[in-house]
Amino acid sequence: MKIRFLGAASSVTGSCHLITTGKYKFLLDCGLYQGNDDLDELNAREFEFDPAEIDFMLLSHAHIDHSGRIPLLVKRGFKGRIYCTDATADLLKIMLTDSASIQEKETEWKNRKNLRAGRPVVEPLYTVSDASAALNHITPVLYNQQIEINDEVSVVFNDAGHILGSSIIEMFITENNDVSKIVYSGDLGVKGKPILRDPTIIKKADFLIMESTYGNRVHQKNSNGIEKLIEIILKTIRRGGNVIIPSFAVGRTQELIYELNRFYEEHEDYKEQLKDIFVYIDSPMATSATEIFRRNVQAFDDETKAYILRGNHPLDFKNLKFTRTVEESVALNNDPTPKVIISSSGMCEAGRIKHHLKHNLWNPKSSIVFVGYQAVGTLGRSLLNGDKKVTIFGEKINVEAEIYNLEGFSGHADQDGLLEWLSGFIKRPSKVFLVHGEDEAKKEFARLAKEVLGYDLIVVEGDTEYTLSKHEIVSVDQVKNELLSPEYLANVKNKISFIHSYLENILYNTHLALGSNLSPDQIANINNTLLELEKHTFSLGSSMLLKSEA
Repeated sequence: MKIRFLGAASSVTGSCHLITTGKYKFLLDCGLYQGNDDLDELNAREFEFDPAEIDFMLLSHAHIDHSGRIPLLVKRGFKGRIYCTDATADLLKIMLTDSASIQEKETEWKNRKNLRAGRPVVEPLYTVSDASAALNHITPVLYNQQIEINDEVSVVFNDAGHILGSSIIEMFITENNDVSKIVYSGDLGVKGKPILRDPTIIKKADFLIMESTYGNRVHQKNSNGIEKLIEIILKTIRRGGNVIIPSFAVGRTQELIYELNRFYEEHEDYKEQLKDIFVYIDSPMATSATEIFRRNVQAFDDETKAYILRGNHPLDFKNLKFTRTVEESVALNNDPTPKVIISSSGMCEAGRIKHHLKHNLWNPKSSIVFVGYQAVGTLGRSLLNGDKKVTIFGEKINVEAEIYNLEGFSGHADQDGLLEWLSGFIKRPSKVFLVHGEDEAKKEFARLAKEVLGYDLIVVEGDTEYTLSKHEIVSVDQVKNELLSPEYLANVKNKISFIHSYLENILYNTHLALGSNLSPDQIANINNTLLELEKHTFSLGSSMLLKSEA
């Protein structure tokens, strides 16, 4: 069995891993690369495999960096089934369609520029029609349900606590009558976050593929996240500016709604200050995703379910407004009233957020608040890095607004959370592959896991392939050194002595306990079998000792 890491091997986007067994080939995720132009070009290149040869796919969750190339996969010949949780399947209906719409619009914009410059026109990576065709391959499953994919592979999807429907995938793969268990962490969530359950602790694995997005960082405490955000909102509104929050449409936006709802309703001392401050969700996809959240209460944690039973809906409050149309979005920037605008995409690479940044980055009265990870090469990372000029829609924009980074809202487990999750294995995986992290994050987490847990983690770098075998091959020198050690020789002698005594007891007790109920022939057969077992055991042990002492 082999695994080849084809995406998210040197970055946090483009997740895609190929597993090849004796009879089948299947993928874990098939996501878009997100970031600079070089990463964008990776999306259009040919797959490193023939999509028609892929038998099926397992999808950890709906985020575009894990699912965004599925329409392209189908377009280029994939004909198998794509297994994911039911909530993920619901989200894919809006996310893949939205991604395709962005592909079409951005291609149209590029082609207008190309025609003016005399360059050839280009095709979109995929279209809305392609996305629709891809959705026909989706097979929804339930959490904690063992699914028999074929005669070699069965899988279980466990809650990863990252976004609605996100999964840790357990794979049981049979080859030559031997079963190996591979665990794929997907993206791990944060313990104690609102709405979703904590990441499932997995106790056994032969091999583990693990994300490491925040492998070198610890988040600020969640308890201060909403309080800090409210402080920023009040400060910004008082000076007449807008608060712009780039947020992933699925997951982060719903958490922000939940936290703001609780704060608006439960903090009497702030009610007067907040009563006229409106929060706008300016993302059609986030609006649709919030509706899907409302329909999937079964995936919520106990605290959120109890909140609903008390008659409150966690994803709605009086000052919350949803905008869908382009006209409504444009009106937000034409309205001088200070406000909070939450819009996607979370890394500022596409969508309406770019328009809101264009209208607010130059304004020292406004604030830009980041609440999620910003990959290298993205506009969001440039702003966090302190760039004073950025280009949006071909126009240079001065950065005068205040920039904040509230990592307490991140949906990814931080270094402590990753370490705690890894420590949950009772049967430790023999190999752990670190993916979905920048090099510094992966290497630092590998160092820490070695120091704290004694793990030797494999830091995956680029397109690499590994052969997976539960039966490790060790060097001759290693075997010789182990066999010649005094501790090993003493251990073997003790075990031989114990086995010999144990077999003698069995022989004696067989006569006492069973003699009256067995025929002489049966007793003779038992005696002969036990004597043969004793002889072979003693012979094997003696041989080991002789070879060791030689």
